[in-house]
Amino acid sequence: MPIPQFPIVDTHQHLWDPDKVRLPWLDGAGPPLAAKHWTEEYYTATEGLAIETAMYMEVDAAPDQKMQEARHILELIASGKSRTRCAILCANPGSDGFRRFVDVYRDHGVVRGFRQVLHGGSTPAGYCLTPKFIANCHYFGALGKTFDLCLRPKELSDAVKLAEACPDTRFILDHCGNADPKAFFASDDPRRGKPDHDAYQWRQDIADLAKHENVFCKISGIVARVPEKWNAEDLEPIVTHCAEAFGEERIVFGSDWPVCKLGASLKQWVEALNEIASSWSPSAQARLWRENALYIYNIPRAPELK
Repeated sequence: MPIPQFPIVDTHQHLWDPDKVRLPWLDGAGPPLAAKHWTEEYYTATEGLAIETAMYMEVDAAPDQKMQEARHILELIASGKSRTRCAILCANPGSDGFRRFVDVYRDHGVVRGFRQVLHGGSTPAGYCLTPKFIANCHYFGALGKTFDLCLRPKELSDAVKLAEACPDTRFILDHCGNADPKAFFASDDPRRGKPDHDAYQWRQDIADLAKHENVFCKISGIVARVPEKWNAEDLEPIVTHCAEAFGEERIVFGSDWPVCKLGASLKQWVEALNEIASSWSPSAQARLWRENALYIYNIPRAPELK
């Protein structure tokens, strides 16, 4: 399938260099992730794709290295030597030092929002519904910053309650709610294995979450969980349901590079998504690949960026 004939804004670009910032979750990870993935590697991975802007997504660095992570990325953006022009930094709304950390970057123009990974094994279900977490998510809204939701698919109902409690905060659901493509395979498909969530419940939770207009859905991440032999049709039920639930104005593309390499190259993911979206109207495709990201994250069009 040809690549998209639209300019692309990649709203979920990870960059890391183990010599710069320590990522505990990479310990023992092995290939393809436990290596340097910086701008040079990203350029190689995106060769031939019309990616005009990339948004850095925090990488769950060690707690004592969050500011170091931010410094490296903000220096990279300031250099103007990469397509990385905006950033989502890490901030834990449930932590005592949350506001001190966020206030360092609240007026930094290229910081569009924040994220806290909630799907790690050490994070209990319901963590994002504690009073402190909710109060601090209100603070994101007051600052005009977004908050990315990255949580286990069985806990999407928590996201529904959080969005309802913070109507003035703009939330972006990462990775289609971390849906597992194998959950949508036929029961007799030998590739199905044991998905970690139910397809019906995921569909219902996505529909409930989409009822809240302050929530947007990032079409990303799902290719990292495909079986060895896969095709675009394996991803279509997830993409189509998210697009129908949220509508063409509230979905955005994200590469999730280099994590996507667990299932496919960045280009293979783009080609598969392009195949799925090829029947959409030209305006809907343009919204997916670029226009919605410019609006949701308030990103200037590339020629205006310095």
